[in-house]
Amino acid sequence: MIKRPSQTCLIILAAGNGTRMVSKKPKVMHNIAGLPLLGHVLKATRKLSSSLANKTSIATTVVLAPAMTDVAEFVTSFEKSARIAYQTEQLGTAHAVSCALEGLSLQEEDTVIILFGDTPLIKSSTVATVIDFLSMPSRQEAVTGVVVVGMTPPDPNAYGRLVCDQAGKLLKIVEFKHATDVEKEITFCNSGVMAFKASCLKKVLPDIKAQKANGEHYLTDAIEAARAHKFDIQTLSVPFEEVEGVNTQRDLAQAEARYQNRRRLEFLDLGCVMVAPETVYFSHDTVIEPNVTLEPNIFFGPQVTVKSGSLIKAFSHIEGALIEEKAVIGPFARLRPGTIIGQEARIGNFVEVKNATFASGSKANHLSYVGDATVGAKANIGAGTITCNYDGYFKHRTEIGEGAFIGSNSCLVAPVSIGKNAIIGAASTITESVEDDELAVARAPQKAFADKAKKIHETKSKLKKQRVA
Repeated sequence: MIKRPSQTCLIILAAGNGTRMVSKKPKVMHNIAGLPLLGHVLKATRKLSSSLANKTSIATTVVLAPAMTDVAEFVTSFEKSARIAYQTEQLGTAHAVSCALEGLSLQEEDTVIILFGDTPLIKSSTVATVIDFLSMPSRQEAVTGVVVVGMTPPDPNAYGRLVCDQAGKLLKIVEFKHATDVEKEITFCNSGVMAFKASCLKKVLPDIKAQKANGEHYLTDAIEAARAHKFDIQTLSVPFEEVEGVNTQRDLAQAEARYQNRRRLEFLDLGCVMVAPETVYFSHDTVIEPNVTLEPNIFFGPQVTVKSGSLIKAFSHIEGALIEEKAVIGPFARLRPGTIIGQEARIGNFVEVKNATFASGSKANHLSYVGDATVGAKANIGAGTITCNYDGYFKHRTEIGEGAFIGSNSCLVAPVSIGKNAIIGAASTITESVEDDELAVARAPQKAFADKAKKIHETKSKLKKQRVA
């Protein structure tokens, strides 16, 4: 039988109830930058294979509780190659790992890394470093069996401590509640992330005994079991912010703030101009090309791409939109899903666009709603224009031709088309298509009544005086 190449098995533990979130939603489904916590971890591991030194294949298993049907649906849709394992009883982290290993065919040289679904800030490069660290040749006489990822939190209270000997070798992991006063002085803490050689993990898991207090099996006990089997144990320090777990709503808000700051710095380094970076909010998948300028107080929802040379003015809300080169958006603009803004097009203040395409050089500068529409190149949408796209049951499209001019305060009742270079008179309600080069005016004729206004003023003034008296 031909032996397959070694592989890296990622196990993401996500079966916890997350009761401290005080929410009916599973903890790992709470969002940061529009993506669930678990999604951030899956995203970090998605391109892992290409960044590993040994280029091994990646197999991902997510451990869930049986009732987590919505989480399972998310995993299946977001990472189709991921496998789901169920932990039917909450019997600790070691038990969760055992559940993940059921059905896996591990070879001795495979690598198993344990991650957590509530650590959204972990980087792909960090996971690769952990795996490569384990795969390096033995540093001493024994083969490295375990790598424990440690961190130094600003407040180590409540974290497990990594107890090492004078040479820096890890002896054990002590939970805070079981630590002595001397051990509590240790600032190097357990992140929970571990990497094992499969040969080591297979031997130590059966040795982990249930805790007398709660019957749970803790993966941290694997360290002493590995030492008993003479495996070499290494520690690797990573930044605290990457492995900090989200357990409360406060943690979630703090992780959001850290993620946003990370993204801002990334975009600044890529040549994006931000007047007030701390006021710009990005989605997890926002794409900003170099030479884009972002004014203060901008919100990017999911699926937004802004191409080079564009200007996004203050207080704009953008989601599901493609903004082409040198376009100008805002201030106070709202772009909704399905929007495409062409090169040098302009969407101005208090304009809402939904599922519509603006061709190059077209513009809607003021106070308009354009939904389910196509706007031709260099067409102009006057202030107060509305595409009446919904009849109460169905959506209908509006087609506006190249160079067309839509006068202010016009209503275009879809389905309707406005021809190339056509002009729509201000305050018109257009219910029928307008041909190329036509002028269309659809409003009631103006009537004037001599001295009528004077009489109204006199009548109303007398009535007001009577009421005041």
